[in-house]
Amino acid sequence: MLVVDGHAAEIVILRALLRRLRAADVDDAADGATALAKMRSRRYGLVIANWNMTPLAGGDFLYELRSDPGLSRIPVVVTGQSKPDDVIAAKKAGANSYIVKPFNAQTLKMKIDAAFATISAPLMERQQEATAASALPSHQTEPASADRTKFEGLFTVTLK
Repeated sequence: MLVVDGHAAEIVILRALLRRLRAADVDDAADGATALAKMRSRRYGLVIANWNMTPLAGGDFLYELRSDPGLSRIPVVVTGQSKPDDVIAAKKAGANSYIVKPFNAQTLKMKIDAAFATISAPLMERQQEATAASALPSHQTEPASADRTKFEGLFTVTLK
């Protein structure tokens, strides 16, 4: 597992949460460019990356990651603020899941599970779910609550 964040304190927090979830092999990188270099030399089963990184921002990092055939299938959980534009941009850039800071171990586990679920579903099933969700008339979609937003049936984010 690879944690990518420009703030050392955030990496320490994520490592502690991952230890609580019994994650044994956790590596880290301070930015997207370093993360990509590490990913090209070592296989990771999951990446947890901050959306607001410099110099390679989250969107650019995901674009590079998804453009590389050797890395494109790695599940990515993006961490960030509760800005709907960031959540939508992360999804469009290829994030499997998005988690709003701050979060606890239970929420992190849920988002990691969701990220793995999106890549383990057969491609045809994922396409059918996305098509079915977008084809429903607006009065037949799930009722929206004040604090949960569902993005095209691919992942759900809790906005605080």
